[in-house]
Amino acid sequence: MAKIIGEGLSFDDVLLVPKYSELESRSEVNLETRFTRKIKLYIPIVSAAMDTVTESSMAIALARAGGIGVIHRFMTINSQVKEVAKVKRSEGLVIEKPYTIEPKIPVSHASEYMDRLGVSGLVVIDYDGRVLGIVTRRDLMFADPNDLVEDVMTSRKDLVVLDEGRNIKDAWELMKQHKLEKIPIVDKEGRLKGLVTAKDILKRKIGGSSTLDSKGRLAVAAAIGVRGDWLERAMALYSVEVDSLVIDVAHAHTRRVIEVLKKLKNEFGDEVQIVAGNIATPEAAEDLISAGADALKVGIGPGYVCTTRIVTGVGVPQLTAVMNIAEVSKLYDIPIIADGGIRSSGDIVKALAAGASTVMLGYILAGTDEAPGRIVVVNGVKSKLYRGMASVQAYINRVSIDGEDPYDLSYYASEGVETYIPYKGSVVDIIKNIVNGIKSGFSYVGARNLKELWENATFIKIAGGAFKETYSKPVKGLQ
Repeated sequence: MAKIIGEGLSFDDVLLVPKYSELESRSEVNLETRFTRKIKLYIPIVSAAMDTVTESSMAIALARAGGIGVIHRFMTINSQVKEVAKVKRSEGLVIEKPYTIEPKIPVSHASEYMDRLGVSGLVVIDYDGRVLGIVTRRDLMFADPNDLVEDVMTSRKDLVVLDEGRNIKDAWELMKQHKLEKIPIVDKEGRLKGLVTAKDILKRKIGGSSTLDSKGRLAVAAAIGVRGDWLERAMALYSVEVDSLVIDVAHAHTRRVIEVLKKLKNEFGDEVQIVAGNIATPEAAEDLISAGADALKVGIGPGYVCTTRIVTGVGVPQLTAVMNIAEVSKLYDIPIIADGGIRSSGDIVKALAAGASTVMLGYILAGTDEAPGRIVVVNGVKSKLYRGMASVQAYINRVSIDGEDPYDLSYYASEGVETYIPYKGSVVDIIKNIVNGIKSGFSYVGARNLKELWENATFIKIAGGAFKETYSKPVKGLQ
């Protein structure tokens, strides 16, 4: 016999209680957080792995703003790989194949080579790719034309190098310390793996808020399933250096998901961070953390175009789900991504206060320039398609990619809808508006950062009249 095990609360059921604050401005709030155990973000915003929300354009915009995008999986492996590669190629601070020269080349040839390439320096390597030194135009300025490169170069023993795996900020600190324009990157055997230049770092304004990988490129995540080509897809995404794989299923507390999670962690270790979801209970959190999850995605049925709770009768109200899972995840230092039910910046503050480290947004980011899909006119209004990934057309597209009969719906039950929503313009403006709202929320609770929000925040449950009092007003900028 079924039992009532407790009360479930959604974001609309509560408000945060204002607290004493010493902040003079919301600009004092620092929103730094973690997407996974090892991926740091500057804002707590993740774009949803939906085919009407996140491909490369959205992922680039999110990473530049300090969040991260999750490229959806409802496309061929090759297409998804290309989308990840577009993000990685969009901006980069590491020259992965720098121009090189051999040590026995005459200085006159080196000068001509630099002129032809339009560069101011060359890395000197041996036949096995090991770094012997670096030669610059300054080295050539007073050299005899018959001298060899090895006679005028800065040799390896006097050369400052960056060990492979160190980050761009480490490179910048070395450049400042030694007043250098270029630093070669080397592996443990001393082989050349790349080059970092001060000019490129200054262009990016080091210390900024973009989410970057260890090579200074924009970070990006990608979704995978647990059936069919999941391992092939994961390996292909790994080959283009995706930063995180997101196991993207409606119900992740299953034997199959746990098996896939274990295999992925065994295959990649910490080279690729693995997010597992979606879940809604502390028991699910325990099992997925034990299997190796680097982050948990929380939410069964709260999404704008998700009908899971209506079709199946299953779910846990999102605020309660986040709070209950946070009690477990914090014991293991595993971040939570609150996925679904977010309609405003205030809901984001509530989700974070409940224990989430980030929120995943779909509806708020959909309908923008960066979201996939064309702008159409519906009833005289510019609009774009937005749909749940368990909607009929999304299901047909997915099984077509998997090589199955897309029109055999014998065992299918729709758990999502599709709709057209008003066109919203650039997502950049929406993100700025959201971030300002989040910072204001922190300031009302007297929190300068996420840790203080977790410590300071208290909720008050509201009655029906208070709900009307709160939510009967139109809010522009997020619709």
